[in-house]
Amino acid sequence: MQGLDSKARRKIIKSLLAACTAADFPETLPPYIIDKLKITDNFSALQWIHFPENEKQKELAANRIKFEEFFYVQIRLLQSKIYRKYKYKSAPFTIIGEHFNTFFKTKLPFDLTNAQKKVIREIRADMGMQTQMNRLLQGDVGSGKTIVALLCMLIAIDNGFQSCLMAPTEILAQQHYENVTTLLGDMPVNVAFLSGSVKGKKRETILAGLKNGEIHIIIGTHALIEETVGFQQLGLAIVDEQHRFGVAQRASLWKKNDQLAPHILVMTATPIPRTLAMTIYGDLDVSVIDELPPGRKEIITIHKYESARPQLIQFMHSEIAKGRQIYVVYPLIEESEKLDLKNLNEGYERLLQYFPLPDYQISVVHGRMKAKDKDWEMQRFISRTTQIMVATTVIEVGVNVPNASVMIIENTERFGLSQLHQLRGRVGRGADQSYCILMTDYKISKEGKERISTMVRTNNGFEIAEADLKLRGPGDIQGTQQSGLLDFKLLNIGQDRAIMDAARHIAIRIIEDDPKLERTIHENIRNQVAKLRVKHKDWARIS
Repeated sequence: MQGLDSKARRKIIKSLLAACTAADFPETLPPYIIDKLKITDNFSALQWIHFPENEKQKELAANRIKFEEFFYVQIRLLQSKIYRKYKYKSAPFTIIGEHFNTFFKTKLPFDLTNAQKKVIREIRADMGMQTQMNRLLQGDVGSGKTIVALLCMLIAIDNGFQSCLMAPTEILAQQHYENVTTLLGDMPVNVAFLSGSVKGKKRETILAGLKNGEIHIIIGTHALIEETVGFQQLGLAIVDEQHRFGVAQRASLWKKNDQLAPHILVMTATPIPRTLAMTIYGDLDVSVIDELPPGRKEIITIHKYESARPQLIQFMHSEIAKGRQIYVVYPLIEESEKLDLKNLNEGYERLLQYFPLPDYQISVVHGRMKAKDKDWEMQRFISRTTQIMVATTVIEVGVNVPNASVMIIENTERFGLSQLHQLRGRVGRGADQSYCILMTDYKISKEGKERISTMVRTNNGFEIAEADLKLRGPGDIQGTQQSGLLDFKLLNIGQDRAIMDAARHIAIRIIEDDPKLERTIHENIRNQVAKLRVKHKDWARIS
């Protein structure tokens, strides 16, 4: 019907529907679902969505289509979860032994929060079973996910297995390695680091240590998934900032144990709204650390216009005089990369007027730099050689400098809420009061104002994620397109929660009662699922 105007297309659709009967559109949902929820049947939904006689018909038809869209996503995810539990067996970690207890009693540098304790109990229960753990750990920036990951790795060691932790950048992986080795101190745990930059004899020694079991924990980048990397007995695989890895990359890590599938823990510091987590990770068990460690001071977030620049410079001087460090972040968007890079360089030149050499040192980091140059600049800031880091969003993940107390974000209106929250999380990591200053021009869109007011109002990452979802919809949060499932025509996961909850609840009841959909009443559901599986390859079992 290409080339026809909308009126002509509607006329053809109407005539086609008039010539059809309900038999031409076989029902996919059993009658008890339609009756209970008072949603219209398949044939009526098609007629009413195109040619409603009133608003009630239109609403019923839309609800029916939305329900079915989400219902089949959930059926497939829940079936995948059951399939994985039957097919993939892992070693049960039933021993909580010397390594875990020694660390917990003598090395733990602070008391765990109640949220951390709850999460560890959930993970311990999972790893104690013969079925493979497949758990998502959500925790806001600074909530203490690393200590949870380390305790889980110690459980693996107590049970005679190795662990690996894979991070998306070398800087983040290196920081995990340094944190873990510092925390373990003189404990008899052999921890190694592996990235693309580790070469020659050192690399050969590490690979040999993994193969013969001498290395208990390996921390690294995607270098861990290379074919040359093998383990004596990998029992736990942890993936940090998991959305930054492709599905095939994660699958490669998962296959490093030929006999027993390793338990899987995927972590993210990007808070995911409950509805979005339920949609994307419906086949994973989800743990949430929703509590920050005691003693952490809340980051003060302030919105300032360009006219406040003199006061900002004065404030920066006062913080540096106290021995603190400062981030200044500029946007970098592909469509206008040259313009944005010019802005960053101009910002650097302007800062030099207020913070001249040699009294002050400034690092510059952006995505178009060579990796070794970027790492060199990062290290200068980490070692306090420089007081200010001028950067793009390359520092959004993987920079941990407790001495940095100020985050200044230029052109704030050009960042998304999730990105702003991640950037703010680069400060507030030490005991000192930290600040996030959002700089804008006076001309800001209504949506931009809402994002800024949300940032100023709350530091709660989950609240921010909910606001982000309402403002811009799901977009490609966490790489949702990897799932191949979120191809919704009408459903809006930010607005249709009641429908989603109903669909999820009924899907759970059906799968618990009839996991393989073998009952006659579920025949149509089984047939529809089979059609959808042909259309969409299901990667869900790989987290």
